Amino acid sequence: MSFLEFETAVIDLEGRIADLRQLASGGQMNIADEVSRLQTKVNRMLQQIYAHLTPGQKVQVARHPTRPHASDYIAALCEDFTPLAGDRSFADDPAILGGIARFQGQSVMILGQEKGKDTETRVRHNFGMAKPEGYRKAQRLMHLAEHFHLPILTFVDTAGAFPGVDAEERGQAEAIAKSIETCLRVGVPVVATVIGEGGSGGAIAIAAADRVLMLEHSVYSVISPEGCASILWRSAGHAEDAAAALRMTAQDLLAFGVIDRIIPEPLGGAHRNAPAAIKTVGDTIARMLEELRNKSSEVLRRERREKFLGMGRKLAA
Repeated sequence: MSFLEFETAVIDLEGRIADLRQLASGGQMNIADEVSRLQTKVNRMLQQIYAHLTPGQKVQVARHPTRPHASDYIAALCEDFTPLAGDRSFADDPAILGGIARFQGQSVMILGQEKGKDTETRVRHNFGMAKPEGYRKAQRLMHLAEHFHLPILTFVDTAGAFPGVDAEERGQAEAIAKSIETCLRVGVPVVATVIGEGGSGGAIAIAAADRVLMLEHSVYSVISPEGCASILWRSAGHAEDAAAALRMTAQDLLAFGVIDRIIPEPLGGAHRNAPAAIKTVGDTIARMLEELRNKSSEVLRRERREKFLGMGRKLAA
């Protein structure tokens, strides 16, 4: 497991647990009591560390390389996932996964930003940073979901939209704006979950939803801490200060009314127990869909519109 810099206090203990288990596997000794004692100590230390994370530390957790990605949620929560590719205009964008699936027996449309898990897949998925064709694919699939009366589930995990020249030449800003507009206008339930890093317009393009959920240690912001620090302090070294100033944690955003619910993570973050984290996310999404199930298209559109207009009024007050 990859350890974060603030987890150094537990590295030695978990190393000792691993060594003891290796000895026990050879039948050399009974170490159950000692492992239990050390694990209890590790859990206590993790609980203390994760209860007092700074915003900058939460950013590190949200970016953890082994944190579950969109593909993990789709594989674990959905059956019969059928990927749909292309924007019918330019190309397919692997940074955004999309397709039809069954979620707890119900047909749904799935959209998710995929960062990749190793060098090969990260390059293939462009580190989850979509180009215009990715957002136009998202629009196409949302319209398709509306046509077949399918709820839309989105999984947000991106540092932001791809900032390259080719993306700008093909209309990146327009594609993001149209994707947000499509989210707001579709007449089916939309549930968005920020599972890691929700960066800028690249995130909100698929997160203007009836219900916006965030994992406990995920982040959601108009700009990355490094980008903000480079603008305000002329140095990315002030990223920690920027993370605090941006108020980008789930706890801050729930207080502001920007999101609707925080999903608790397993002790030590979702990367330490991915199956438990994914199950909790699935259960929460199911409850959100049940709340929205009997609402008409007109009611969904009106409430979604009022939700975001009211958010602006609240933050401006």
